[in-house]
Amino acid sequence: MRSTLAMPSWTTYLLFISFALAASFTPGPAVMLSIHNAMHHGWRHAILSSLGNITGLLVLATLSALGLNAILQTSELAFTVVKFAGAAYLIWLGVQQWRHAARRPSSAQAKTVQTADVAHKPHKLYVKGLMVALSNPKAIVFIAALFPQFLTASRPLGPQYLALTLTFMAISLLALSTYAGLAVLARKRLSIWFASGWPQRVSGSVFCAFGLSLLRLQRV
Repeated sequence: MRSTLAMPSWTTYLLFISFALAASFTPGPAVMLSIHNAMHHGWRHAILSSLGNITGLLVLATLSALGLNAILQTSELAFTVVKFAGAAYLIWLGVQQWRHAARRPSSAQAKTVQTADVAHKPHKLYVKGLMVALSNPKAIVFIAALFPQFLTASRPLGPQYLALTLTFMAISLLALSTYAGLAVLARKRLSIWFASGWPQRVSGSVFCAFGLSLLRLQRV
């Protein structure tokens, strides 16, 4: 009885899972970051950024439940500030990738530097994943628009919201982990191309494209 009250109906819940799978496996900034980290630091370290990202989803879901989405929808200034801050961060990530590719050391030196950096500051990957999630206003708009469609008004809303949030986080982690694993396999098969620095240039361009696309985002 308790589990029934704490969850949406099973039909609704399974429908939500299908939407969450589609949303999570659609490439976006979080997917690109996971792929980038997997190719440069390995699958295990890519999970750090993925954990940061799903933490960001938890924060966004909480803020959405508290009414932040209503503020963004009613305040042009607040929406614009969030939009430009998110775009600036994603573009900055893209520029950083291009700068690193332009001044690449030898492959042996690069591997040594990257391994040392991750070993001593693994929290950087976590924080970067968190910031990518928090810098995307599309995420909070998506959460605020999607979640209410799967809530049953006759049941307590808090437990349902929590169940949907945890499910979305788990599915997002699954998607990011899958992409990271595929990136590691691709790196082994395309080692020469990887050593050229072009993967960084490509990921940098994609981050910039995501950032520029945010500038065109309008309030619904």
